[in-house]
Amino acid sequence: MGFTVYMVVRLRNLFAVVMLGGIYSLLAASLFVVLDAVDVAFTEAAVGAGISTVLALGALSLTTSEEKDSSRNPMYAGLIGFVAVATGAALIYGSLDMPLYGDPSAPVHQHVADRYIAEGARETGVPNIVTAVLASYRGFDTLGEVMVIFTAGIGVFLAFSAAKPRRSGEQGRDNSEGDR
Repeated sequence: MGFTVYMVVRLRNLFAVVMLGGIYSLLAASLFVVLDAVDVAFTEAAVGAGISTVLALGALSLTTSEEKDSSRNPMYAGLIGFVAVATGAALIYGSLDMPLYGDPSAPVHQHVADRYIAEGARETGVPNIVTAVLASYRGFDTLGEVMVIFTAGIGVFLAFSAAKPRRSGEQGRDNSEGDR
């Protein structure tokens, strides 16, 4: 995954960047499957690799395929590097007291999972345990996720509806120049 991120940052070809972004999302989805977060993996695969890649390709069709060369300020790059390292250090520090992966004495394995399995169908009336957890026990959480996706969809719709194609007689860039 790190190599994919490195290549996204280094490449100037925007089509390759979009494709690598989709690959990164698929790699993240497979990592979520390994971590037994299948619901998150499905969302990452559908939204990250699917819809986001299609929308980025649609946006790319309205622009050029190469990133414009911009002069990079070394101080600005140093600030970005510092923020990235500080954020990474904070995340690592915050994860130091987490239980080890697969630890049977972790809090999640003490009462929550057993209760969901034993009482889920009776308490929710839903025979599928995954649906019971997502729709009932984590209903507000799932509603929040749906609202985020809905809001993002509305934002994309508004962004694309605001970009009206120019007519041939108007001033501006002529799309017939073949710079795609």
